[in-house]
Amino acid sequence: MEEKNKDVKNETMEWIKSIATAVVIAILIKTFVFNTTYVLGNSMYPTLHEKDRLFANKISLYFGGPSRGDVIVLKAPDAPDKDYIKRVIGIEGDVVEIKDGKVYVNGSILEEEYLINDSYTHVYDESIWEVPKGHVFVLGDNREEGASKDSRYFGCISAKTIKGITGFRYFPIDNRFGKIQ
Repeated sequence: MEEKNKDVKNETMEWIKSIATAVVIAILIKTFVFNTTYVLGNSMYPTLHEKDRLFANKISLYFGGPSRGDVIVLKAPDAPDKDYIKRVIGIEGDVVEIKDGKVYVNGSILEEEYLINDSYTHVYDESIWEVPKGHVFVLGDNREEGASKDSRYFGCISAKTIKGITGFRYFPIDNRFGKIQ
């Protein structure tokens, strides 16, 4: 009987160790490798739709950060308890200008295939931004007036506020499933 109790205790301890190890690994992956995020609102329409679920890669942030065109998850500068999803338009050293509804980076018009044809990019107070070191300039893909709180509203954002680079939509499983353009 003692032998049977000892076997049950050993098996229970093995289960506890396995579960604890799995939890630690999951926490490490979520903290340092990738996270998931959920789209609320239409600021990234037509690229992303409300209720889309995305993976956000954190590893790239340790090796140089986001590039122009990347879709990122960032801490909302105007609401620290929220996250925003935006597209990187300018990186440090770039000059971003919005003129006649078009976006220019370093004097050249930005080709934005992800926008709806004839989208007009509105400006609020400023129309030219120089992106400082350690910052990026971001815009939502929905350029209708008031549709996106982005760098036109709160200026360039610190790269330290970026929580991940999205690149894959895992839900819904339909014709938009997969890599984000």
